[in-house]
Amino acid sequence: MNTSIQTIDQYIASQPKEVASILEEVRKTIHKVIPEAEETIGYGIPTFKYYGNVVHFAGYKNHIGFYPGAVGVEAFADEIKPYNTSKGTIQFSLNEPIPYDLIAKITTFRVQQNLEKRKRNDNSTNDSTCFNRKSMGNVDTTRTHNTMEQCFR
Repeated sequence: MNTSIQTIDQYIASQPKEVASILEEVRKTIHKVIPEAEETIGYGIPTFKYYGNVVHFAGYKNHIGFYPGAVGVEAFADEIKPYNTSKGTIQFSLNEPIPYDLIAKITTFRVQQNLEKRKRNDNSTNDSTCFNRKSMGNVDTTRTHNTMEQCFR
């Protein structure tokens, strides 16, 4: 892992010209889905974050690695059959056309996952359950409250 690379621009510039142009197109494809995403380098490769990690991608000698996570791979199992895969990874051969539409579709799925997770987390933090009476003294454990102050009587 090259720790001197701090941005996606630097990462793409460090690749051979033919790989760099494909990586730039992958980047643009992801940005079309999530223009407000944060770009970063994670695990030494380009990473897009939007309420958590969405996808990663990387350039190699013979393929482009696309990393939507295990659930992203599982959800598109039928559509990614032509490609080499492993848990959380899809490899797009440089000898074949890159499926930018599929990359956009998988990215959209991952964004939806992150938004659903955020919504669940927001709902759970708004409805704090009171602490156990034994550990906290006189606490109402029979109700759910919007704030911890409402737990105490």
